Amino acid sequence: MTQAVFGANSRRQSKYVARVAASPDARVATSAMIASLDAEGRETVSAPFGQALIDLAAKRNDIVGLSADLSKYTDMHVFAEKHPDRFYQMGMAEQLLISAAAGLAKEGFTPFATTYAVFASRRAYDFIAMAIAEENLPVKIVCALPGLTTGYGPSHQATEDIAIFRGLPNMTIIDPCDAEDVYQATHAIADHNGPVYMRLLRGKVPNVLGGYGYKFKLGKAQLIHDGDDVLFISSGFMTMRTIDAAKALAKDGVSAAVLHVPTIKPLDLETIAAQAQRKGRLVITAENHTIMGGLGEAVGAGLMRQGVFVPFKSIALPDEFLDAGALPTLHDQYGISVGGIVNSVKSWL
Repeated sequence: MTQAVFGANSRRQSKYVARVAASPDARVATSAMIASLDAEGRETVSAPFGQALIDLAAKRNDIVGLSADLSKYTDMHVFAEKHPDRFYQMGMAEQLLISAAAGLAKEGFTPFATTYAVFASRRAYDFIAMAIAEENLPVKIVCALPGLTTGYGPSHQATEDIAIFRGLPNMTIIDPCDAEDVYQATHAIADHNGPVYMRLLRGKVPNVLGGYGYKFKLGKAQLIHDGDDVLFISSGFMTMRTIDAAKALAKDGVSAAVLHVPTIKPLDLETIAAQAQRKGRLVITAENHTIMGGLGEAVGAGLMRQGVFVPFKSIALPDEFLDAGALPTLHDQYGISVGGIVNSVKSWL
């Protein structure tokens, strides 16, 4: 099995460097940017997003790619190497990136624009709102480093990106779990006639859901496996974590179900409500996002509007600017590691 390794950021940050082991058998310290997201011991797929774009481009002449000086760090470089005539490097100018993507969409293309999630959600929001969302253009904004997937601190941790984009009319929001999800979702959003914001897992991405016969369906939540005591409702890599947490809890006699929600907007409230109403289960949302304005609040509010009142808890990042450091340490610190999830569930039951 291979381990996911994410390359260091080429711009704006340079002070974090991985320490080298003294001997081949010594353990290498994990740097802030080079860390595994559940890849250790799992099958991985290299650059599933870039590979999906290549496959799409082989069938469709309208597929084009853009990046704001981050193609290597959003897996767009894979597409650029295969289709250099259909790739546009916009430089360190996210607002220009978005405006160019909007212009290409106006001319009949389906642009995939990539950058880091913080730059799209904070720096380019007004351009996305006015040039893309209001016009309901088929621009696909695909962003790396969502939530707590970097240790560089608040400048690069997009912990509030879903909250920012949830309030934007016409915007579809996707938070895929693994390589299979990323690959399939990329094909699905290319067919969607409207703007999309998709969180991206990059580099060597674990392949987990394929073992459950999973097929991505835009706008649909899917039950990965069932359980009687707890219902996890999760998105992104937190679905990998809740699957592992469910296995760990089973050893202690706790039966946990996992409902994967890759589409945050529009939310599949029909499936969520049907699962939440099963008696005797504690409903727990789990997300790689601040507790404010993300999956947990969307699910909680949606259930209340439908008159569904159940025992409900949320596992999420706190409403604060997070620390910098190695990701495994930070995930333990903020309770989104498998151990953190298990401990929270046991404290609630």
